[in-house]
Parts: sequence; C-alpha cells; structure tokens
Amino acid sequence: MINAMTSAIHLTHVTKTYGNVTAVDGLDLEIAEGEFFSMLGPSGSGKTTVLRLIAGFETATAGTVSLFGQDVTRTPAFDRPVNTVFQDYALFPHMSVLDNVAFGLRIRGVGRKERHARAQEALDLVQLGEYGTRKPSELSGGQKQRVALARAIVLQPRALLLDEPLGALDLQLREQMQIELKQLQRALGITFVFVTHDQNEALTLSDRVAVFSAGKIVQIDTPEGLYEHPATRYVADFVGHSVVFEPDSARALGLGDSIYSLRPERIQLAERADAINITGVIAEIIYSGATRTVVIDAPAPHPRLTATIPNSDRAAQSLQIGDTVTASFRVDDSVPLTE
Repeated sequence: MINAMTSAIHLTHVTKTYGNVTAVDGLDLEIAEGEFFSMLGPSGSGKTTVLRLIAGFETATAGTVSLFGQDVTRTPAFDRPVNTVFQDYALFPHMSVLDNVAFGLRIRGVGRKERHARAQEALDLVQLGEYGTRKPSELSGGQKQRVALARAIVLQPRALLLDEPLGALDLQLREQMQIELKQLQRALGITFVFVTHDQNEALTLSDRVAVFSAGKIVQIDTPEGLYEHPATRYVADFVGHSVVFEPDSARALGLGDSIYSLRPERIQLAERADAINITGVIAEIIYSGATRTVVIDAPAPHPRLTATIPNSDRAAQSLQIGDTVTASFRVDDSVPLTE
C-alpha cells in the first residue's frame, strides 16, 4: 500500500527515552497519504508517545520524523501540517460553539467574516451546523467531540491525529461516532492517525493497524490480516479472542511442533470426518445476544476450548452445562504463531 501511494508520515529508527525508561524503541513506521491508520496497544505500549512525536509535542531522543517528505524532527508543533484531537475536548466554556471552532483561525489572523464562514463549514461537516450559537455546556459528550473535530479540521491539516478521542463516550455513542469518523475521513480525504486500546474500534475504523508492545510495533496489517493471521501469541490474544494450542497439544492433533491459534467462531460443535475433533464437557455457556460462547473443558494435553456459536443455530439453544460435546475445526483454520 505504501509503495503505491505518497508517504504522509515516516518515522525512521525513532527512540524516545525518559530517564531510564524507553517509551519508544528504535521504531520504523510509514503511513500513506489518505490512509486511516490506527495504533493499537495497552497503556504504556508507546502508541500515544508516537502520536506526540508526530504532532511535535515530544522530541525524539534519536531517529527522524518526516511529514510529507520533510524532516520535522526538530520542528515545533505549530509549524507542522497536522492537528490533534484529544479525549477531553478542551473547549472554551465561555465561547460559543462557532467561536470555539474558529479560535485557531483567529490566532492565525484570519478575518472575522472568513473565519466564521470556515467554522460554519466545519460544523456542517460534523453535522452540527445549527449548533453554532450554543455554549459547550449545552452539548452532549458526542456533540462536544464533534466540535473538537470541527475545530481541528477547520485549520485544514494534511493529517489529523486522534488520541483516544472516543474514550469518554458510552458504548452506543462510541459506535455511532466510529461510523461518523470513518465517513468524515473519507469526505476530507486526508490522513487520519488514530490511537486506541480498543481492538474493536481499531478493526472497525482502519485501513491498517499497528499493534504496539513495549515501545515496538509487533505487527502491522489490515484489520482482516491481523485478525485472521496474527503473527504472535501477543497479537492473537490482544486482537480478538483465541484458543491457543501449545506444542504438545498441537503435536497430538497432528498440527505440527509450533504454537497454534484458533478463533472461537471457527469451532463447530459437531463431529466431522474432514476436521480435527476434540471431545469435552461444557463448563460454561455465556449468552451475548446474537451469539453464545460455549466453554469446553477438553482432556489433556488440550487447552480449554471456547466456541462462539450463532444463536440462530437451533442446536446451540439446547446446550447445557455438563453436556459432552465434540468440538471440531479444520486444519487450515488454525494459524501458527511465534512467541
């Protein structure tokens, strides 16, 4: 993807240390122009530090940061062609929504008439065109987040950096805002770099995702590639849920000598001649609306199995704890992992 498109962001051997702590460790990263790129990982994995290095809020201890072909490693944040949206909105409570959005233009010396016209266009883009006269205190959390987005895009950045912007919203509103963010990025056609610890959010929004651990990127791929072909145990466990077969179990099943990952939805509760079959006892059943999770205690050396079964499957509706069942999966549904 990068080879076919212009590079928007390029980090080369970037390291960031704070005293004896290495937050980012020799990282190389290239993000394409017009890409929705997510950085996914737990707290302390380095993803937010990388975003701050791109934004210019932090300076790399070593390595280079380039934006659209120019080295900006030592360039201050206000001189970089990017803007950042944070989780806490940071709106001015005494200003109207329109003036909040126009504030950056005012600082840049744009005349009142032009800055208000551009601010209104930005509010229209985030579906708040009729809210310009309101104060932030009169808005919901989702509306405040839209105002923060409008304030960022009104400055016409070439890349928009988003630091867990949906983290303060409830689940339903987060899901709604995910759709709106993707539509906004498509409408603007600019690069979005999104930081999150939420795997579902990253998979839903992104063209590509980088999974972070201990200041390094352990895998970059499309959402489908990450989910279907995790490279390591860490990625398999962090992106979705997996059943992991250790080497002794894998050998007993005829898979090989590696560690293998299997997604729960790949398991069927029916013996099949063309599949690997493991018989065990149901230890737990968890109802989740469209699906139910069936936890199966399997005999040694096999791990506890977790199968995700659609509730449209009538046979699944009759399952009970204590039932003996056969879990089956195809060999090519399992993925070899490295540690």
